[in-house]
Amino acid sequence: MEFLDPPFMQRALLAAVLVGVIAPAVGIYLVQRRQALMGDGIGHIAMTGVGLGFLLSTSPVWMATAVAVVGAVAMELIRWYGRTRGDIALAMLFYGGMAGGVLLINLSDTGSNANLTSYLFGSLSTVSTEDITAICLLAAFVLLVTLGLRRQLFAVSQDEEFARVTGLPVRALNLLVAVTAAVTVTVAMRVVGLLLVSALMVVPVAAAQQISRSFKVTFVLSVVIGTAVTLAGTVTSYYQDIPPGATIVLLAIVVFVGLTLLAAPLARRRARLGEAASEECTLEVPASRPATDDLRV
Repeated sequence: MEFLDPPFMQRALLAAVLVGVIAPAVGIYLVQRRQALMGDGIGHIAMTGVGLGFLLSTSPVWMATAVAVVGAVAMELIRWYGRTRGDIALAMLFYGGMAGGVLLINLSDTGSNANLTSYLFGSLSTVSTEDITAICLLAAFVLLVTLGLRRQLFAVSQDEEFARVTGLPVRALNLLVAVTAAVTVTVAMRVVGLLLVSALMVVPVAAAQQISRSFKVTFVLSVVIGTAVTLAGTVTSYYQDIPPGATIVLLAIVVFVGLTLLAAPLARRRARLGEAASEECTLEVPASRPATDDLRV
């Protein structure tokens, strides 16, 4: 357990656990809404916030959060009211966010492309105490939303029209999902990086869906997978001196492949059990009384 001795590893493991919990907790709603790539768009526009933080000599995490939230809200508003299609809005977030981040960080006196790289691909060894404070506060907000409003968010993610008919504030909830996703992206950027954060939001959910058949089980299992791969990736990167972000994402993909291979035998077993139960129900019908007797007038 020597990896627990260095203070930077203590901070890194805490950040990894928080990200492993909240990324799938938000990602499950994005997957249900068929917006799995939303995290990519927000991640790219958050680069502008990072560059702006260096330019203004403020916290890049908080500045990235503010810019990412504005970008996520703008994307939702364009999707509702604008004539521009959603994919075009997403493309503008990609290219505009990347260009803005590179330009602003090179205009600053304290920033450089090396600093930007640590936010693009993650750098757990450089997580500071101030970063941990910001990550803890933002993670608490994400958990409060995803757990406290899980029924409402699930209803909107499944069927917006039905949710609107039942009286739910669909537009407000959609904006809340976008804001929560933006916050999650900025929380995770120190762990897996802005370019890989979307994978941690989607892959654990996709892996859990291979063997689960309910939303509740998928939610819990995806959080367990996310936490496990972030911890394993962080420890592995410490001993092998490899990038933590890439290691975490590759471990998540390995888990997805493993559960996918396991899903086929489970599906066959469930089918056999279903057929056996159906045969038992058929044998329990008395032979002297046909099942059609109940339909006679």
